[in-house]
Amino acid sequence: MLEFLNKRRTIRKYSEKTISNELLSKLLHAAAQASNTGNMQAYSVIVSTDIELKKQLAPTHFNQAMVTEASLVMTFCADFNRITKWCEQRNAVPGFNNFQSFMAAAIDAVIFAQTFAVAAESAGLGICYLGTTTYNAGEIIDILNLPKLVVPITTLTIGYPVEMPILTDRLPLESVVHFETYTDYTKDSIDELYADKEQHEIYRKFAAENNKEFLAQVFTDVRYTQKNNEFFSDKFLNVLKQQGFMN
Repeated sequence: MLEFLNKRRTIRKYSEKTISNELLSKLLHAAAQASNTGNMQAYSVIVSTDIELKKQLAPTHFNQAMVTEASLVMTFCADFNRITKWCEQRNAVPGFNNFQSFMAAAIDAVIFAQTFAVAAESAGLGICYLGTTTYNAGEIIDILNLPKLVVPITTLTIGYPVEMPILTDRLPLESVVHFETYTDYTKDSIDELYADKEQHEIYRKFAAENNKEFLAQVFTDVRYTQKNNEFFSDKFLNVLKQQGFMN
């Protein structure tokens, strides 16, 4: 398992081979064994295979080709709709229309998604997470007919790989692991931890192509600008209000 995890890659190009219902059912069953808050399973997933529906979803993910090319597009949602209805039908008063409940459900949805991703990869499939889901959550809600107390959190494209890209680099473990308490970073430690990434030929080229002196400027000035971050933050907060989590 450790060897398998250390060799995993994100797959963005898929063959036309479809994923059988039998395999999908097995993967979903395995993913449903994942840890979750209070064993409430406050999540749901919408499995999209229809090409016309995937075409509707594509613009919400900035028209990335893999949305229509993948065998499956799976939208994982925080979902307190089902549990709320269960409580109401059993003379129990639900109190899940709040931010705390949303966060618990969102975390559980991601755990469910990641467990499915590992299961899928172990079966020879390739996956790619789409971080655009929360950017256009409102539009996805309309397309997938999501009711109140259901919010899309993340999306996976899944299919059989047609290529095996190179392993993506990662920062040294000491960049992200702290023992006992958090150790803040010094100027020197930042320089040391990011040295290999900044000096890598791929990233030096990446910075040059974007006319930036430093790789960090690509993230702040091009990919994840403050203006865009604030715009999509406001947009998502409005979705949470619309879906009943910010009353």
